[in-house]
Amino acid sequence: MSISDLPEELISLSWLIGRWAGVGLGQYPTIEDFRFGQEMSFATDGRPFLMYASRSWLLDDEGAKVRPLATESGYWRPRPNGELEVTLAHPTGYAEIWLGSHEALGIEDARITSARATMRTDVIAATPSAKPYSAGERLYGLVNDELMWTFDMAAAGESLTNHLSARLRLTD
Repeated sequence: MSISDLPEELISLSWLIGRWAGVGLGQYPTIEDFRFGQEMSFATDGRPFLMYASRSWLLDDEGAKVRPLATESGYWRPRPNGELEVTLAHPTGYAEIWLGSHEALGIEDARITSARATMRTDVIAATPSAKPYSAGERLYGLVNDELMWTFDMAAAGESLTNHLSARLRLTD
């Protein structure tokens, strides 16, 4: 689907559309640091939202997959004036609503070349068996044709602290 075929609401998020893959770093005061591989995809079926899915796996020192880590899926809903609503679900017992904003920072030849999206958790619903988790902040950015993102988390009695970051490239 070309940008001209997108609903007007999605044009400002068109920089996300596609399948992304790369490597990231994980850390938190309650765990040992780790490297992970990640695949993330954003797609549209022509309606004014993006379908989102992400999966990651632990990497060993040579970069080989060791075991699955996190999986999440949901929807990114652009709103007027650069606002953003995101819903995410996790098999670990969480459903989240994130609120934030997005903006294009650079445009060349009718293509977004630099952009960012920021968001904070508004609601976190958890099952009784889910681990304690109380807040999150995320930043996604398009820089030099790479999707970089970071996730700060408040969980397990810790205040908001960086937990994950990754650098991804389009694969198709």
